[in-house]
This record gives sequence, structure tokens and C-alpha cells, in this order.
Amino acid sequence: MNAGAEVDHSCATVAALPARSREDSLEEDSFVPSALGTREHWNAVYERELQTFQEYGDVGEIWFGEESMTRLIRWMEKHKIPLDASVLDIGTGNGVFLVELVEDFLNLSTELSGFHICIDKGTFDAISLNPDNAIEKRKQYVKSLSMVLKVKGFFLITSCNWTKEELLNEFSEGFELFEELSTPTFSFGGRSGHSVAALVFQKK
Repeated sequence: MNAGAEVDHSCATVAALPARSREDSLEEDSFVPSALGTREHWNAVYERELQTFQEYGDVGEIWFGEESMTRLIRWMEKHKIPLDASVLDIGTGNGVFLVELVEDFLNLSTELSGFHICIDKGTFDAISLNPDNAIEKRKQYVKSLSMVLKVKGFFLITSCNWTKEELLNEFSEGFELFEELSTPTFSFGGRSGHSVAALVFQKK
């Protein structure tokens, strides 16, 4: 698990619960199951956020902070992703990122036939905590991702529970690393590291 002296507030909820050490980080069953891995938990979270939005106009949690949205949009601009590209925000949550994409980058379209880009900011983390056979659910996630993403399409994932090496292992079948995105670093105990991993995969 990525750990550090400072963790993004949006990531702290997910990162605080899994108990796993660097030594056993590559074992398939090394995450401690949590309510954060259940549909019921997230339905309740977004029901509360919807109510708060309706009452106060608060858009709610922005996972990994606004910096994470800017990082992904800049990557798409840098690689000249077409404005009419079809984008899937996996586990879209309160939809803030999709609103930002449409306002600042993409043209809105309802015609979807396979996705050019799939984006995940924390959903794979949550699935990894599912108390009901998380290993199988992770495999299903990868399989489903492969089905909806076009060949040569891009998968952008931001994670606070998985290291770069672990993500490379999880998505080794059918995907190859295209680029590692720069993320904030921290220093603790004389060592440096990243509080989150942000990778771009391309479907083979």
C-alpha cells in the first residue's frame, strides 16, 4: 500500500482501512475486507452527497483532489485526444470529473460504441476491499474493462492502495504501460515515495 506522512483527504478514507505491509503487498488476498468495497456503502455516500448538493449546492468529494482532474485533462490535451472521443469514467461517483471534462475539454455526445478512454480514480481501490471474493471481482473488473475499451484505447488509473509495480501486475493481461503520470511525492524516515500511483495503460 502506498503510505506517507501526508495523504490526499479524498484518498484517506480508502487508504486508512486496508492493513497490508510492503512484504505481503503482492499477495492476492492481502487487503482487509471493508464496507468501502460494497455497493451499499457507496449508494449511501452518494445519497448523502446528493442531499447536501440539493440543500447547499456543495458538489461533494473530489477524489484525489482537483489536481487529479487537471492531471488527466492535461494528459489528454498533450496527446491530442479528439474532442469527440468517447470517455468512460468508471465509478463516476458524483460526476464532478465528467462535468469538468465536458466544460473544459470534450464535446458532449450520447452516441457510444466502445470507449476510446476509460478513467478510474479510486474505483479499483474500492473493489479491492470487497468482503465478498475481492480477487474474483478484480479479475472481473479487468475483463469488463477489456470488453468496453477499444483496441489501442487508453486506461488511466489513479490509485492510493496500489503501487506502480502492483498495477502493472494486475493489468498485465491485455494491457501495456503507456506512461506513468507525475504525482505528489513525500519524504518520511529518510525515504521518498508517492502518495498515489497514476498510470496510463493502452489496450493491446
